Amino acid sequence: MDRTTLTLFLGIGAILLVASLVGAVLKRRTTSEAGRATVENLNQRVKAWWLMVAIFGAAFAFGQTVTLVLFALTSFYCLREFITLTPTRPADHRSVAAAFYVFIPLQYYLVGIDWLSLFSIAIPVYAFLILPMLSVMAGETQNFLQRTAKIQWGLMLTVYCISHAPALLMLDLPGFEGRNFLLLFFLITVVQLSDVLQYVFGKLFGRRKVAPNVSPSKTWEGLIGGAFSATAIGAGLFWITPFSPLQAGALAFAIVVAGFFGGLVLSAIKRSLGAKDWGTMIEGHGGALDRMDSVTYAAPIFFHLVNYFFVP
Repeated sequence: MDRTTLTLFLGIGAILLVASLVGAVLKRRTTSEAGRATVENLNQRVKAWWLMVAIFGAAFAFGQTVTLVLFALTSFYCLREFITLTPTRPADHRSVAAAFYVFIPLQYYLVGIDWLSLFSIAIPVYAFLILPMLSVMAGETQNFLQRTAKIQWGLMLTVYCISHAPALLMLDLPGFEGRNFLLLFFLITVVQLSDVLQYVFGKLFGRRKVAPNVSPSKTWEGLIGGAFSATAIGAGLFWITPFSPLQAGALAFAIVVAGFFGGLVLSAIKRSLGAKDWGTMIEGHGGALDRMDSVTYAAPIFFHLVNYFFVP
């Protein structure tokens, strides 16, 4: 971990420390039932952020291999939550096993050996074709399209899309060699801050719902306030990236918009399945996929924008 990255993590630690102190004070002073529920939710989020920062700090400190293992495990748990909420039949077990034990390790292995071309098509081409082949061999045709689509869709979101975050380490940016971890830091920071700021602005000023039947907590006021704040912070982080302030701001805005729709789409899937959260892994945040829903859309968008505009 270089000095810049260490400084960034110390800064985040200081912010979280202040947030923890503020949460403790609010917990003592808040008396209304609704206020206590909001403060408790906030404190649970802060605790979860401490855990996530510690995990990412360890990944940054120990290098690419640990980072890939971290994201591979994240994809594993996210896919497990997705499959758990979208039950399969015995005829699909070969496809499910292949998704977990072939395509997850393959996808992250391709990142590790910098094979960008195969990384880009392994799941959307080969897995897309192979998984139905494995299911059809069982000879069961009932709801075949729906069953197959669930596995394909889950693999695309939780493995292919999320793997674009550590794939940022593969990009060959002139003059930025050996610092690609900071691109990953930029992505995760903007995504998480956007979620947090949208929550804060929504609680403070939220009136009009964006999609009340999909995600009742998302408001236009929260979206606009959080989006512009996260974009401004992203522009201010230009100095850790190979981008100018304007470019960093534009990329941060793309991350924010993509992340918002990622969260909205995953919420729609949950609602269609009659579930509030994807799981219970993280206290106050639901499951792993509840924390990675924005990343599923933001990571591939950010990766391909950087690859298209900044890699020779």
